[in-house]
Amino acid sequence: MTVKGTVASVIFYNAENGYSVISLDTTDGGDIVVVGTFPALSVGEVLTVTGRETYHQRYGEQLIADSYHIDNPTTRQGIVRYLASGLIKGVGEITANNIYDMFGGDTLNVIETNPMLLVRVKGISDKKAVEIAKSVSQLKKMQSQIMFLQQYNISTNLAMKIYNVYKDQTKSLVSANPYRLIDDVDGVGFATADKIAVSMGYQPDGAFRVRAAVVYCLKDSAEKQGNTYLLKKDLTARCSELLALNLEEHASLYEDVLTQLVLEPTIKAYDYKGEACVALLRLYSLESAIATRLIRLNRQVRRIPMDSDSLIKQFQQVNGIQFHQGQYSAIRSATVNGVTVITGGPGTGKTTIVKCIAEIFSANGLRVEMCAPTGRAAKRLQASTGYDAKTIHRLLGLEFRDGKTSFKFNQNNPLPCDVVIVDEVSMTDVYIMFNLLRALDDGTRLIMVGDKDQLPSVGAGNVLADIISSKTIDVNYLTYIYRQSEDSLIVSNAHLINQCKMPEINNSGKDFFVMNINDLKQVYDTVIQLVTTRLPKFTSVSPRDIQVLGALKSGIAGVENLNVGLQAAINPPRPDKGEVVHGKNVFRLGDRVMQTVNNYEMPFVRFNKDGTAEEGTGVFNGDIGFITQVDRINGLVEVEFDDNRRAQYTSNDLADLQLSYAITVHKSQGSEFDVAVIPLVNGPPTIINKNLLYTAITRAKKVVVLVGSKKVLAMMIHNNYIAARTTMLEWFLKSEDRKFDAFFGKDEH
Repeated sequence: MTVKGTVASVIFYNAENGYSVISLDTTDGGDIVVVGTFPALSVGEVLTVTGRETYHQRYGEQLIADSYHIDNPTTRQGIVRYLASGLIKGVGEITANNIYDMFGGDTLNVIETNPMLLVRVKGISDKKAVEIAKSVSQLKKMQSQIMFLQQYNISTNLAMKIYNVYKDQTKSLVSANPYRLIDDVDGVGFATADKIAVSMGYQPDGAFRVRAAVVYCLKDSAEKQGNTYLLKKDLTARCSELLALNLEEHASLYEDVLTQLVLEPTIKAYDYKGEACVALLRLYSLESAIATRLIRLNRQVRRIPMDSDSLIKQFQQVNGIQFHQGQYSAIRSATVNGVTVITGGPGTGKTTIVKCIAEIFSANGLRVEMCAPTGRAAKRLQASTGYDAKTIHRLLGLEFRDGKTSFKFNQNNPLPCDVVIVDEVSMTDVYIMFNLLRALDDGTRLIMVGDKDQLPSVGAGNVLADIISSKTIDVNYLTYIYRQSEDSLIVSNAHLINQCKMPEINNSGKDFFVMNINDLKQVYDTVIQLVTTRLPKFTSVSPRDIQVLGALKSGIAGVENLNVGLQAAINPPRPDKGEVVHGKNVFRLGDRVMQTVNNYEMPFVRFNKDGTAEEGTGVFNGDIGFITQVDRINGLVEVEFDDNRRAQYTSNDLADLQLSYAITVHKSQGSEFDVAVIPLVNGPPTIINKNLLYTAITRAKKVVVLVGSKKVLAMMIHNNYIAARTTMLEWFLKSEDRKFDAFFGKDEH
């Protein structure tokens, strides 16, 4: 449906994202409410809108805009209303009429081309004439930039996103290099940027296009598969598919592009294990730096005389426990080595060991810092050890200034501590590990704790696995199950599953249940019932504290569909409960939500227990919280996260938020929940495997319920597939270790 008319009023306009509600007087004499994303519109402008007609129960008939075109008003009424709309600085209705009386239908042309003629109008000075011209020019520039983007079939919403990044430089920057949109604007991938580029006349086999594809494939591989490099033959295949261009037939062009990228330098090309490899230079450098720092910290530890044996005995007496030999060895290793890894499954006493290590160091006057990759993991670490624990970002003092992120503590300003303990280290990617290591002064001890059998980090790299496989750092494997009550099956079944064995199923027990259901619709219905009624009665745990952990996002029993059903059951709409709609999501007061990407710019306020408030920036992928305020008029949502941070989301930010009554297992890493409900669904063997099931089960503290086919359960347990990541850290560690031996001599080992 296409309508044309004059803007009668702007009912609502959000300057941050362009979301608007306007009343349009149509040329056929009727009026209609138009909803969509627009640049700032002025009353009186002539608007042609194409969109779909809909009916809102509260607001009546509406046109949801897909595209539009803006024309200058031509009538007296239109020009006067345009100038007096409030967007043109210094012009009210009287002045607007006076300007029209002087220049008539040529008014807007005079303002745009010869504004000093305005001084002929009563009440307009030279300064005011300049201000009027400037206001009109800014409005026109904004509208022009948006309409420039729309000619390339870019949605208005995305066009506003691009404009908010580039402002008045939008046309020049996008024309010069449309592929820069991939890096600069959230939501723009290669396909979108490439579509714009091709429509601008960029050649399908041009060097500019091939260059963009190479960089994109390397970044995409890091972000989605965690790879820090690609075999050259794999990179070539990915680029060929992305470009729909056989690069083997354009070998000269392709090699020239790679050479240029090496010279810039943007990439690193090298041979590894007899294969040609290509990496983003930044990732290559990060892994190299991590290896150098780890080996240095490990070899140059400050030797401090301490009677750790007596302190361990004292800890055992006070806490009424007896450490197993493996646990005892792990504690001793941490007190002797510069860098120590402690790894084990659930119930093997990792937390108790960490607490003992911290007490030994503290008793010897050493300053200990504890941290974890996520707010939930840090909160859990603090609760279980009694020591203050922070996220790694908070420990390092994350700051966002002038459009860039930085850390207060770095190589020039090391952390003021002697020991750093990192929990859930399997979640740590190369970016955060690099920043942590460069903030540690020489001689600082580093203790890394985690479960090597859990899913790897969401971000690039395979840090824990590479450190372990390099055999350059002392690794302590905990195998003895320390935490296990007689009638508990969660811990023992997790270990059975990790050994590719079927769990013990005893549905008359207290904490581990399997509901054998084949029909996916019945799986969906059962999950909803379990969370809303059955489990709260059985466990006395609120539905708000029961977490559904799914393998897949889509499907009948997928995370997205379950979230819709769980929201309707747990937090239904009410007249007194605010909500905002963003795309296909409804965000309602009281909803549990999750941040899905790192946003280092997002401001927050943290309310501490002592009553003080702390301002900062940064919300991160996987952070879970609850919606505490909703401002429907301005499209604002406030979320309070687990570590007492409160962040305000504009309509533009809501794309990074999702309901989290159900979340994927990957997003649950580092978290622990009283009760976990896990729907078992079939899917790709690269996802539906033992590793994922093991990670899901180990997230639960009190109760686990598996809902689905026992056949799928058996298939997952016997599928030992783990997607191999291509990373260089293991090689760098071995190489750096050998360099250290050669330079300092074997006796330093």
